Amino acid sequence: MSSPVEFLELLAREAAAVEFEGPLVAARSAGLSTDRIAELERAKTVALRVRALLERRRRRESELSGLYDTVRDLAGLRDLDDVLRAIVHRARHLLDADVAYMTLNDAERGDTYMRVTDGSVSARFQQLRLPMGAGLGGLVAQSGAPYVTADYPQDERFHHTREIDAGVSEEGLVAILGVPLRLGSTSIGVLYAANRSARPFAREEVALLLSLAAHAAVAIDTARLLAETRAALAELSAANTTIRAHSSSVERAAAAHDRMTALVLRGGGVEDVTAAVTDVLGGSLLALDAEGRRLARVGEIDEPDRAEIIEAVAASRTEGRSVRRGTLWYAAVVAGAENLGALVLHPEDELADADQRILERAALVTALLLLFRRTVAEAEGRVRGELLDDLIARPLRDADALRSRARRLGVDLDAPHVLVAVGEDAIAATGSARQRVLSWATTYASARGGLAAARDGRVALMLPGQDAGDSARAVARDLSRITGRPVTAGASGPSSGPASPAAAFREADRCLTALVALGRAGQGASSAELGFVGLLLGTVADDGEADVRRFLTTTLGPVIEYDTRRGTALVRTLEAYFGVGGSLARAAEQLHVHVNTVTQRLERVGQLLGPDWQRPDRALEVQLALRLHRLRTAEG
Repeated sequence: MSSPVEFLELLAREAAAVEFEGPLVAARSAGLSTDRIAELERAKTVALRVRALLERRRRRESELSGLYDTVRDLAGLRDLDDVLRAIVHRARHLLDADVAYMTLNDAERGDTYMRVTDGSVSARFQQLRLPMGAGLGGLVAQSGAPYVTADYPQDERFHHTREIDAGVSEEGLVAILGVPLRLGSTSIGVLYAANRSARPFAREEVALLLSLAAHAAVAIDTARLLAETRAALAELSAANTTIRAHSSSVERAAAAHDRMTALVLRGGGVEDVTAAVTDVLGGSLLALDAEGRRLARVGEIDEPDRAEIIEAVAASRTEGRSVRRGTLWYAAVVAGAENLGALVLHPEDELADADQRILERAALVTALLLLFRRTVAEAEGRVRGELLDDLIARPLRDADALRSRARRLGVDLDAPHVLVAVGEDAIAATGSARQRVLSWATTYASARGGLAAARDGRVALMLPGQDAGDSARAVARDLSRITGRPVTAGASGPSSGPASPAAAFREADRCLTALVALGRAGQGASSAELGFVGLLLGTVADDGEADVRRFLTTTLGPVIEYDTRRGTALVRTLEAYFGVGGSLARAAEQLHVHVNTVTQRLERVGQLLGPDWQRPDRALEVQLALRLHRLRTAEG
């Protein structure tokens, strides 16, 4: 006969929960009284409670054991990556989750990024970055409090973004638990456990992951401190080595100083300087001019990438000393604010501070030699400037004589060339600064087989080539760097023949005027790139820029202001609408929006500009204003 004792026996052998229905089924089959069955029902309820309590205690014991093992494992790790992988793997194991992962905060970018995953199969998910406050993880990182959801895709408590939702969907995650990694009051990241099915995380699981996160944060900080300690020890060792080498390096510096001083006094060249440096320091040395062309080379050294040279020379100029990039040392060759080139050294051994001073002194001596060489070049530059001035300013009388003068200077007047006019912003300075600009233009043009001259408050350059726009942008960019302020350059061409430079210069000058009127001072462009707008604005008065602003404000100002204030795309919609001949469907296709969206945007334009904005004369003004607006905001 069924009795409460049977439930004790079931508890004793750790029976499954379904087996606890057996005594009740037997009692009902035996026809026991209702009171007796009710007594057994109460006994079953109590037994199931006891079973659940025992199960929770066993699980807690297992969790504590796992947590102890985790702490022990973390204590034995030293590498930060090993620590992070161990933390995430153990989190997945302890919570029996499908996926576990960790994000760390990025203080510089102000967001949190995926650092380690375990059980993940999606590359997109593994590369996620979460803005602070976005998604469950971003909210945990921002607030420093744990969050849990049984069905993340449908949970409206979190700020969903397209990128985060796409990554979570590709991974197939549904239930997610995230807890903060905290060091004191500072949150350094988030630890997660997630499942690919909807199921809630119990409070015990939240507490377990919080405990693991607390130990993990300490382990991470310990690994970081250990890495910093190792780095400090390495620095101390390097400092000791530097001190031992200091005496010999000072002697080398004195010898190098005497040798380079003698070079200057006897009129040596850049080649002699490079030879002297490599004799003292060893290794290989490359001397480059301001355009990256080789002036001299001693030893076997490959020419570095142009972008690397530009970056390293800029850093050397900014820091006022030589800089290291990989195995190479760079020292900028400068005179005042002007970049004359660089020395690139590949040493045999590590350079001490005194050795770096030798390289920097060699760069100074190289600058002096290049300035001496420039003095000679400037005499030739005056001859070149007179030729270009004759080509631009005077009526063409004797084309053959001009060709002959040009050939003696290495210039082919019958080859395609472009004319570049540089604005007053480049030569507004006086004295040495003005002379430096003219000298640069002469050297720049001469190196390319062209001519340069000062003309009516402008600098004119005639350069071989086909692309006037690229030439203008190159001149504006390089001359801006030389002067330290924005320089505007207009260009025309290509054209050829002795008769072409005069007309080409006038066209380049009109292009320059148009750029200033468009508010694009400090940029370069060709007359062909500006199109009809350049033709219209090329003859404007000194107040042309103000006229352009007034026209834009009157014609398109409300739409531009509306876009700026609300972040809408009315200007872009107008451009697309006019660009496809007024077709709503084609404009919608180009903008990747619905036709109704285009219609609504154009209705808003009508409210801002008035109902007659599509009248032919108004529409023409609007299109011109759109073109002006695009040109004013275009990058140089």
